[in-house]
Amino acid sequence: MRNVINTLEYNLAAETVWQDCSKIIKLEIKEQPFITWFTPVKPISLTSEKIVLQIPNAYFAEWIDSKYKSLIHRALKQITGFDLRYEFLVVEEDYEIPAEDKPIEVRIKSSPLKNTPAVPNGLNPKYTFDNFIKGESNELAFSAAQAISQNPGKNPFNPFFIYGGVGLGKTHLIHALGNKIVKDFPNKKVIYLSSDVFTQEFFDAIRDNKINEFSASYRKMDVLIIDDIQFLKNKEKTQDLFFNIFNTLHQNNKQIVLSSDKPPKELQGMEERLISRFNWGLASDIQPPAYEMRIAILYKKAEEIGINISHDIMDYIASNITSNIRELESCLIKLLANSALNFKEIDLNLAKSTVREISTAKRIVINIDLITKIASKYLGVDEKKIRDKTRKQEIVNARQISMYLSKELTNSSLKTIGLHFGGRDHSTVIHACDTVKRQIMADAKFKYAVEDIKNKIELACG
Repeated sequence: MRNVINTLEYNLAAETVWQDCSKIIKLEIKEQPFITWFTPVKPISLTSEKIVLQIPNAYFAEWIDSKYKSLIHRALKQITGFDLRYEFLVVEEDYEIPAEDKPIEVRIKSSPLKNTPAVPNGLNPKYTFDNFIKGESNELAFSAAQAISQNPGKNPFNPFFIYGGVGLGKTHLIHALGNKIVKDFPNKKVIYLSSDVFTQEFFDAIRDNKINEFSASYRKMDVLIIDDIQFLKNKEKTQDLFFNIFNTLHQNNKQIVLSSDKPPKELQGMEERLISRFNWGLASDIQPPAYEMRIAILYKKAEEIGINISHDIMDYIASNITSNIRELESCLIKLLANSALNFKEIDLNLAKSTVREISTAKRIVINIDLITKIASKYLGVDEKKIRDKTRKQEIVNARQISMYLSKELTNSSLKTIGLHFGGRDHSTVIHACDTVKRQIMADAKFKYAVEDIKNKIELACG
């Protein structure tokens, strides 16, 4: 049992927390300002009160404080659950900041890079096929992405349209596809961007009277990857330009990769001619991960951030966070932060409280029907039979536990509880509750089962 968190763990927590904060920040500001102001920031340490961030010069602190202070605080709160403040540590580097009226341009003295992204193709090199967890929920999309990377543009999957809910790994997969092509075909021109960035660049081109140059730059690509294409909805001029770019690339056997939260046929506010073209190749979905895949994802993430967590805790998280990969990973990050900032051992109780904070499931009021549903599923019996007159022992046990938890977790009267279980009277409910209490006292395994059912009910209610 540890008494304090050592410096190494603090530094690890700082790096992990800031990495996830950066993801939130990146979603809320344009790509170029993010590259300019946040890419050079390095996390140094984390305490229960603050995170220390290294920056290359004092001007960074002035600009970030004036423009992004509230955003940083909000991101830190969302990731850690605490009202952390941030402090800057200036470590002078050979940066030259242009005039204040052009703050988003950062130049390195030895090699001017005015308005040039740190990664010209927009791809994040950390996303690869090797660290993508494959399972039944994404097997088709994964296999198609690998096949495309081996022969971009000259395959049956053009365009490759991948869709699914938030946090299921779409962005990881399309980055991995792009990175593989860049590695194996270094002469091919590959670019990744979000539809929002594409739209903003189009508006800038209109403003600067450079539409032809803008369009030509994308027509020259060998691989065009656009994330969240659904955000082109109701943008008629942008859609019209994209339609022409799409046609040019497709006719020249250039690879097009698109992601969306919905399949093509469900995209509202999108021109029919575009929807038709989205279906020319392969449209493949990614579903929420199954239990086994969720466990694999948790172990992979734990390995990445360098923490060892018991299987019981992993099982609890995987069993209770089922909607998407992002929440699973966020849970581990928050668990590490809660441990480091509160000087607590990572145990099942801390995991339970962290899961409650992370879960975005809609809050549900605990009622007898919900209790019966969760208890019957846990005990492997038919929910309908709990209300029948059967005296089979496994059904009786499930019924008595459901009655006991209904009394413990709701304000329902004994009469109301009895009515929910086949019209039984209040004396039957009292007998059931007394029986369960005695078994809890006498049988540790039975006690664990009842507590586990209770936890699942409370978790389901947010």
